[in-house]
Amino acid sequence: MPTVLITGGHGGIGYAAARRLASCYKWNILLAGRSPDQMKRAATDLRRDFGVDVTTLPLDTSSLRSVRQAAAELVARLESGHLASLDAVLCNAGGRFDGPVAYSEDGYELTFATNCLGHFHLLELVADKIADGGRIIFTASGTHDPDTMDGKLAGKVVEPDAIVLANAGKDGAAPISAGKRYSTSKLCNVLTAYELHRRLRRAGAGTASIAFDPGFIPDSGFIRGMPRPAQWLMKTSAARWLFKRIGVTMGSLEFSGAMLARLAADPAFANGSGKYFQCDSGEFEEARSSVLSFDTQRAAKLWNQMEALTHPQA
Repeated sequence: MPTVLITGGHGGIGYAAARRLASCYKWNILLAGRSPDQMKRAATDLRRDFGVDVTTLPLDTSSLRSVRQAAAELVARLESGHLASLDAVLCNAGGRFDGPVAYSEDGYELTFATNCLGHFHLLELVADKIADGGRIIFTASGTHDPDTMDGKLAGKVVEPDAIVLANAGKDGAAPISAGKRYSTSKLCNVLTAYELHRRLRRAGAGTASIAFDPGFIPDSGFIRGMPRPAQWLMKTSAARWLFKRIGVTMGSLEFSGAMLARLAADPAFANGSGKYFQCDSGEFEEARSSVLSFDTQRAAKLWNQMEALTHPQA
């Protein structure tokens, strides 16, 4: 059976996608994350409920060291036959980090390190191990588009310059708000998905690279860094009604997870590479991403900068 690697697959949208892939498609699951106990519980439940093969892989996407270790372990499992194949990679782990600017063990701003650099480096190391015709899916967000209500509420994106974003707040640099750090990281995800699509096609590879917006889901953990009263308020039915009323793109754990699973496994999306798909209030369709996301020069610059950041000794 096919195997899917899901970063952050032990919770939130990733876990909902894992359950759908296991139940409807009978795919084997490789859960990658930084919470061993949570991954163990999720793996146990998936095996019990659906009878598929589930394995776990320690991975903290904010740490390049952890990414390299995880990639090496994954390649070893494939070469030894412990994993028969790698048919999809869902770059799903991520977060918004409110409060004072924090940095990864590599010294990079935590939002950019977690949401962008870690997944970029993982794909550098394992993309050529994905089965022919396999799929790579980046969990993005409508906040990447400053012309939408999502983008306006989260904080308008700043220039997707990897060097500036990785070093945000250092050496007296002007601070970037948590919302802007998050929305810009999601713009970088879409730019990376499209740039990867172009590079794969130039190389003659059949792997698909897809961007996915699950919609705003308070239950996904996105707001866990906010004050508790704000978290409670945003999960109320009144808040959901208001968000929908003013035009926020809304998703849910079950529906958005199911659509992420479809993108990974459904033959209907075999030609989805280079495209952006969005969940909104129970509807799922291809959508138009932001104007900035189609800037090929910015995408190529971002790619080259991330290569420099993930290979500082090169």
